[in-house]
Amino acid sequence: MTGLPIYQIDAFSERVFAGNPAAICPLDDWLADQLMQQIAAENNLSETAFFVQTGPATYDLRWFTPAAEVDLCGHATLAASHLIFEKLKPGSDCLSFKTKSGILQVERRGDMIEMDFPALPATPCPVPDGYRAAHGILPQVYLRAVKNLAVYEDATQVTSFVPDIGYIKALGGDGLIITAPGDNCDFVSRYFAPHQGIDEDPVTGSAHCTSVPYWADRLGKSKLHARQVSQRSGDLYCQLVGDRVKMAGRAKLYLEGQIFLP
Repeated sequence: MTGLPIYQIDAFSERVFAGNPAAICPLDDWLADQLMQQIAAENNLSETAFFVQTGPATYDLRWFTPAAEVDLCGHATLAASHLIFEKLKPGSDCLSFKTKSGILQVERRGDMIEMDFPALPATPCPVPDGYRAAHGILPQVYLRAVKNLAVYEDATQVTSFVPDIGYIKALGGDGLIITAPGDNCDFVSRYFAPHQGIDEDPVTGSAHCTSVPYWADRLGKSKLHARQVSQRSGDLYCQLVGDRVKMAGRAKLYLEGQIFLP
């Protein structure tokens, strides 16, 4: 049997058992797509990332949920960067990933890692039929980009929200972000992606590509402290710079091991 290295890293957290766990598999060469999908399903985390080094500080990067490959993932990018900076290439301070969403630049910023992602601003649209019946309360504003964005009045409505997973799975678009002003941060959010096999994602970098442009415009500020208030929770330190969203966070290595492939 062939051993494949695997690491599990808690992203957007400075401690284990918080933030969003991602499995990271560095490769010498790409595996078959079906095999990578099988590994992601076996890991059963919201994301498994695979990367292949292509230059001194350049990598090709792909992300898989238990159900499908995705075009963009923040927490697994943070986790992969943490692995490279802290273990595989210690002492390095910058790198770039070639992905399905273009080139993603990453830099070490003190004890945090900052990623440069595309902004995906949403536009207002009608609340979908059946939303109130499914969730008991209507948002103040409803918008859509790749992901749906429902804006509520206060953080309590976000933390107490009970998702109708079947309803959300049937929505057009890439899942549902719910968000509101924060009590001790600029805004809070949660994200549900049952169509990708993830009922609720603990901390979602890609969701902030849409929520940060909204809150930057609404609050009239470009630098934002965001908190995703899932059960595990996590903090993101974001900045809107033109058509890019820079998001920084911390990560912690939880597990190191091997996958044994026939």
